[in-house]
Amino acid sequence: MKIKPFLTEHFFAKYEFTASHLLASSDCETTSIADLLDLSGGSLVDFGAVKLGYTESQGHPEYRRLVTEMYEHVAADDIVILTSPVEGIYLTMQTLLDASDEVIALSPAYDALHHVADHLCGKFELWQLVPTATGWQMDLDRLRSLVNSKTRLIIVNFPHNPTGYQPERDELQELIEIARENGCWLFCDEIYRGLEPGFELGATLPSVADIYEKAIVLNGLSKTFGLPGLRAGWLVIRDRKLREELIGWKHYTTICPAAPTEYLAMQALSVRVQLAERSRELVRSNLAVCSAFMERQSDIFHWRPPMAGSTALVEIDLEYLGRKQVQTFATTTEYCHHLVQNHGILLLPGECLGCSGRFARVGLGRQGFHAALVAWEATLPAISI
Repeated sequence: MKIKPFLTEHFFAKYEFTASHLLASSDCETTSIADLLDLSGGSLVDFGAVKLGYTESQGHPEYRRLVTEMYEHVAADDIVILTSPVEGIYLTMQTLLDASDEVIALSPAYDALHHVADHLCGKFELWQLVPTATGWQMDLDRLRSLVNSKTRLIIVNFPHNPTGYQPERDELQELIEIARENGCWLFCDEIYRGLEPGFELGATLPSVADIYEKAIVLNGLSKTFGLPGLRAGWLVIRDRKLREELIGWKHYTTICPAAPTEYLAMQALSVRVQLAERSRELVRSNLAVCSAFMERQSDIFHWRPPMAGSTALVEIDLEYLGRKQVQTFATTTEYCHHLVQNHGILLLPGECLGCSGRFARVGLGRQGFHAALVAWEATLPAISI
């Protein structure tokens, strides 16, 4: 049985490295190796001295210790270092699921969070976030109606990609209680954690790893810390038996992390506060500019500002565009192809992430965002005064 196509990565592979204006990226602005080492107090000499031998399958002990500083009740032995964050999705699903299991997954979502589980399990149910006039919300009653004795796993990600939704503390606790009552594992992708307003002041949710015994938490350095080229990530699994089974699957994939990545990841974790604050400030600035743009263009866009993270999902009135312009678009996929092919502006079609054909994802974490919005606005119908 073939797995479903990875539409997001196919779309980015076609356009990401040639487009003039990247308005769809989910990661935050990155840095060079030299600048990272300068910030962390490391050196290119030390980096050059790293031996290119095998590393420990579970990850360097100091690397794992640095990761635990991001949690309250997690030990170094609970951490499994990955060769890329997406590896953690694959390993988790292979370890947990077989054809008799049922899975419930929050939607929309990054393709891998859906397609690997759907490929392996017997029944795969989407649990939709609900759009409101000004944002998004979880329908916990709907989740209760979906979960049953055969449900093996519930999949979520907070802060949420692509909508920027973040649950309230009591909503997260209710979600966990639903999982606990039904004996379900809860896989939570927290790779945008740290991009919540007020995170530096402690005004954020706890990690699911700290509050649920059957949690499997994914995180890494790609998004909040702006280092996707490192391919550095980790899983937090406090259940020893499951963790050992997962490492057994890891032996069939990447075996162990790359030694150069481990060195640079440890340097990054030593200055994670500075890296995250730089990203939060960039997202704050870009969000203000984007909200003003969406207000000006409210005839075309229904804007639901993100609560956290570096992405937002905008609803586009394609019929309005069709009335105002010569060209019409049946879906945002058509519109996004048109934008990038004719204007060099890259948005991600919502269909790639499981949305209907009227949504597109905007990324808020990159420099050059204002110039990209100016270029996008120049393609739109003139605003009536």
